[in-house]
Amino acid sequence: MIQLTSAAMRYGEKTLFKDLNWLISNQDRIGVVGSNGTGKSTLLKVIAGLEDLDAGQLTQQKNLRVGYLPQDGLTISGRTIFDECLSVFEEALSLEDEQTKLAEQLSSVNPESQGYSMVAERYQWVQDRYLALDGYTKEAQVGGVLTGLGFSQSDWNRHTEEFSGGWQMRIALAKLLLEKPNILLLDEPTNHLDLEARNWLEDYLGSYPFAYLIISHDRFFFDATVTKIVEIWNRRVHFYSGNYSQFETAKQTRLEQLRASYSRQQDEIHRQEAFIARFRYKATKARQVQSRLKALEKIERIEVPDEESTIHFRFPQPSSSGRVVMRFKGAAKSYDANEVFRDVNFSVDKGSRIALIGVNGAGKSTLIRMLAGNEGLTAGVRTVGHNVTIDYFAQDQYKTLNPEARIFDDLASVAPANSDTEIRKILGCFLFSGDEVFKPIRVLSGGERNRYALARMLMQPSNFMLLDEPTNHLDLRAKEVLLRALLEFTGTIAFVSHDRYFIDKLATHVYAVGGGHIDVYPGNYEDYLWHLDRSREQPDDSNQVDVFKLNRPARPKEDILSSLDAKVVTGDVSEELRNALQSVQSSTETVPSKRNKRLNPMIVKQLQKQVHRIEDEITELETAITQQQEQLTARGFDHRQMEKITTEMEQHRARVRECEREWEELNLKLGT
Repeated sequence: MIQLTSAAMRYGEKTLFKDLNWLISNQDRIGVVGSNGTGKSTLLKVIAGLEDLDAGQLTQQKNLRVGYLPQDGLTISGRTIFDECLSVFEEALSLEDEQTKLAEQLSSVNPESQGYSMVAERYQWVQDRYLALDGYTKEAQVGGVLTGLGFSQSDWNRHTEEFSGGWQMRIALAKLLLEKPNILLLDEPTNHLDLEARNWLEDYLGSYPFAYLIISHDRFFFDATVTKIVEIWNRRVHFYSGNYSQFETAKQTRLEQLRASYSRQQDEIHRQEAFIARFRYKATKARQVQSRLKALEKIERIEVPDEESTIHFRFPQPSSSGRVVMRFKGAAKSYDANEVFRDVNFSVDKGSRIALIGVNGAGKSTLIRMLAGNEGLTAGVRTVGHNVTIDYFAQDQYKTLNPEARIFDDLASVAPANSDTEIRKILGCFLFSGDEVFKPIRVLSGGERNRYALARMLMQPSNFMLLDEPTNHLDLRAKEVLLRALLEFTGTIAFVSHDRYFIDKLATHVYAVGGGHIDVYPGNYEDYLWHLDRSREQPDDSNQVDVFKLNRPARPKEDILSSLDAKVVTGDVSEELRNALQSVQSSTETVPSKRNKRLNPMIVKQLQKQVHRIEDEITELETAITQQQEQLTARGFDHRQMEKITTEMEQHRARVRECEREWEELNLKLGT
């Protein structure tokens, strides 16, 4: 559909890419990757026809429809959201009006006349074309896309200008998806989406009928949506088959091959140069020397770029806090008539890493401000634990910085123990390099200031860190550096993020915020989805305590309460629920199960033995998973070792889920 031939682009004196030959086919699913500033967005603009190549040629198929979504900056006004999205069906709407007029003409024209035949023929063509354009389902399509992207039905009749920048970009994305261009170009489409909208977009793109190119810093989103990776690296564009995880492996293989080829070429060059140096002034060898000099000149030298150093550092570790970091009892929060939370009870244990998830507007940022103490409660009690110190990183954290200070000097002032080299290294992790480190803060963009504010805070961390969207404005490599450092952090973390990979790797607990409640689930986002699937499979029983929302697996009798104290959960246990669990415990101890009475004591003993065996296996597996998570944060692992550890960890997690199902079945047989 689109072909680039010998294409090249420059930005000032800097070459972004050159010698690009690329054919984009009809159903390609392509992820575009590369470090910040390598030219990813520029490449999309070239394909969209918004920028011209400095060299080479772009040709495209006739009547090709290209749709482009920039990172930000779009503003839409003048219509309701629904009407704005409906406007993409311009031809169908026009045919709908014509259909109405033709129907009126048919009712007033003599059926025996030639005019009637002409009108009827046109009416049939209009009807067929309208059907081909899915005109009868256009309203349903608009409603489905708006709902998927997080707009409630009450939003549909609101005017577009009532919405902020992030929601404006959602409207623009909705219009593009409804237009279904032959090539869809999306530059960071997930920047303004919550997890639910991201998940919906993944599914939508899975059935998209045409080609798309995506720039994203969300590796999980890439793994779910693309089958090819295009990387801009070392002023060249490189092509890989597979998703992002497969790309990482293939890139490592390509680098090894490149280094081996470079080494062989250098050996050959040195051998030829040694021959030339030895016989340069010997008349009998003059012809051979000249021949080898010409051969050396013709060699296309292999370039091996400077190896991307593995950046690894540890944030200063904070002082220790008490076991219970914070407790909320009967907490409520409302703004006038808008009730955000009601009767919320939970506690946060030392060492927890809590992901706050929920749709936009559910109250995640309100909750994190309540945890920070920046937002008061309407009712209830917030209790801070012993020796707890709090740091809060807000989405507009840059407003607290001194605009006149230089980046390097300001960071050095809060981290005096670090050398100049270490400070440069830290700033490099957050995408500040070279002379950029000497810029005054006032000249930075909003995203750059927030990036720096995060780096600054992490150099003097408290033992309870609250992070609201810490991965915004970070590329994939910077996210990985931040993730590794947070995994090694010994304090407690609560964070809001829409990056599925980041949540899966970091979280030990998930707080699902919505409907005025906070539901707490142990594990990462994958475990949270597993709990949701399981709860959908179970019949609704309002009299049954859902212990699976509290710990994994839900062990019988005293194990439930002991696991609560052993940090299997964050402690989100109200006194009422704890009493209910104790009642369950005492009732199971004093009232023998009727089902147990019917079972042969020998069978009961065998079943109990199997239960204990499975519980021991789960404990061993969870210990292995913890050790593997620690290994992934250690230094010195190459990519293959890390991939092997990750695969084994996923196998252990899968086995844990199998064990839990076996454990449930055995306990059902036992009647416990």
